[in-house]
Amino acid sequence: MVVVAQISDLHFNGTDDNRNRVRAVLDYLHSTVDGGTRIAALLVTGDLTDEGLPAEYAEAAAELRSPIPMLTLLGNHDDRAAFTAQRDGIASTGPVNSMLRHENLLILALDSSIPGRSDGYLSDETLDWARRRIAEAGDVDVLLTWHHPPAHLGMPHMDAICLDADDRVAALVHDHPNIVGVVTGHAHTPAATVFAGRPLIVAPGVSSTLNLPVEGPDWINTTQGPGLALHLIDDHRLTTHFRVLPRW
Repeated sequence: MVVVAQISDLHFNGTDDNRNRVRAVLDYLHSTVDGGTRIAALLVTGDLTDEGLPAEYAEAAAELRSPIPMLTLLGNHDDRAAFTAQRDGIASTGPVNSMLRHENLLILALDSSIPGRSDGYLSDETLDWARRRIAEAGDVDVLLTWHHPPAHLGMPHMDAICLDADDRVAALVHDHPNIVGVVTGHAHTPAATVFAGRPLIVAPGVSSTLNLPVEGPDWINTTQGPGLALHLIDDHRLTTHFRVLPRW
């Protein structure tokens, strides 16, 4: 069994509240490091910052430190040039894709951000990159992750800015039966549904939680603490557990 942790929608903005929320989920995850089953990877699935500013990426770089191998994705609040300038010392506006291999699991982190827009899209360049990585890995389980959910979640505002999940994206999943599922962020709510016949899991937000229409007219749920997801991959099956930490 492989355990993969996920946190999403951190929205670093220089405030103590968001910073402390991130510290709370990291402290929780780090408390497990000396346990029996180790976390193989930590996915940070986008919206690292609130406005994509260099100062916000400097704050994120200072706070996002972990002994757990980490994959960091970009969301609609992020800026590719500012992120890569902080990470690499050289600004780039191309898709920021990455991967991590742990034993018989390949994790592909794809960039669904569109510069200057809030909705999501996976470019041909990104999809071709993913296909090559899957082919190179051989007969292993594959977990896909990006920021924007590729399906509606019953949240009108967020559904309006979800991923444009056209036939190319569905084909990536259909063509590779070793893909165990897709995990995303963006919606600031824990959710589970299906995309292209595989599990689609949405992680809760760290910075805030967003309500469903049935929960009332207020969009932001101020009663919820920061959340995280723990994904278990075993025998080609994805199981996800959610944790919401108490407010301080």
